[in-house]
Amino acid sequence: MQAGLNARTPGWPVILSVLVPFAAGYFLSYLFRAANAVVAPDLVRDIGIDAGQLGLLTAAYLLVVALFQIPLGILLDRYGPRRVQTVLVAIGAVGAAMFATGESAATLMLARAIIGLGFAGSLMSGFKAVVLWVPEERRPITNAWVMSSGAIGLLLATAPLELVVTRFGWRSVFLGLGCAAAAISALIYLVVPERAAPGRPGTLREALGEVATIFRDPVFQALVPLLAVTSATHIAIQTLWVGPWLRDVAQLDRIGVADRLFAIAAAFYAGILLSGAVADWFVRRGVSMLDVMLGFLLLFLVAQAGIVLGVACPDLLLWSMFGMTGQAGVLAFPWLASYFGAGLSGRSSTAVNLPMFIAAFLFQYGIGAVIDRFPGTASGGYDPQAYRVAFGGLLLIQLVALVWLIANREIVRGGERRVQQNRRRG
Repeated sequence: MQAGLNARTPGWPVILSVLVPFAAGYFLSYLFRAANAVVAPDLVRDIGIDAGQLGLLTAAYLLVVALFQIPLGILLDRYGPRRVQTVLVAIGAVGAAMFATGESAATLMLARAIIGLGFAGSLMSGFKAVVLWVPEERRPITNAWVMSSGAIGLLLATAPLELVVTRFGWRSVFLGLGCAAAAISALIYLVVPERAAPGRPGTLREALGEVATIFRDPVFQALVPLLAVTSATHIAIQTLWVGPWLRDVAQLDRIGVADRLFAIAAAFYAGILLSGAVADWFVRRGVSMLDVMLGFLLLFLVAQAGIVLGVACPDLLLWSMFGMTGQAGVLAFPWLASYFGAGLSGRSSTAVNLPMFIAAFLFQYGIGAVIDRFPGTASGGYDPQAYRVAFGGLLLIQLVALVWLIANREIVRGGERRVQQNRRRG
């Protein structure tokens, strides 16, 4: 079978037997990640939790994803994405069943953490598969295609999910998602072929030493703060707090919130495809991948500034720009894979994910903690000023990270030269 799956000329065999199964896992991971933005009112009503507990419960997923990133990178580079993802997604199915039957905030938090473990490798396993099967010059657009499946999951975790929850209840929905996770685990195991990573596996001590080398690298240290905090802000807000914001600030009802979430998720989907296509076009014409990424992230910061300051323009325009550009940092992943080499691609990607998901956990929980410090409204919602304070704080953190990257631009340019040298050797 491998003879027909030429890594230099990926076609339908690679798409169907490699990319689609991993994309399906990432699709489901984003559906799980964003579902609480829709079912939050049900959790508050049925379990009796406040804003801080809601943020902590939802963010438990992100914390476990963060803590598992270093082991994940080592496992992906050592055993390959097929075997690792098969086991993890099966664990996610167990967590979904536990969430569906949970009766307390503590049980739901534990279940949410298990779901997070189960889907901790969804995107990184897909990226590792792209490194193994796709030529380097086509990886940005292929990564964008894999990521777009997550955007589809986010789309379904809006108005469509609201309709299903209204009809069948949130417990039945999570039970169904658990069954879907079990099916995807089986699909990955049965359909995806094995392909050995370049180089020898090495010992665990060597693997950990290489991880430490990645974290000590000056180019990595210059880039990662901005990548981490921008992506974390997008995850923390779009997968939970944009829903309450639309209710309390935009004054929309539950159906209106779900419809607006769908529009923002559609913008996210378009942005993923657009950023990949734009990056692919520019890179093939000699423009730096990092320059393209930075342009998108500047738009992301502008959108947040407009939301925080309440500028006089339609909120959907600002939120659509927020959704389209919030994950532009992912464009750095194939660049980092080229910088560190294919043998370290899993660890370099998960090394970025570690601070990113830690920040996402802190941001998602922290927003809820800030909101709880303001008095609630008469209708049972949250104070609009609380969102401005919480979102404004995150914007300030991102601006500091941008200044850090600019201050270290000469170091990053040195990394660009190393990437060019690696490509010439390849």
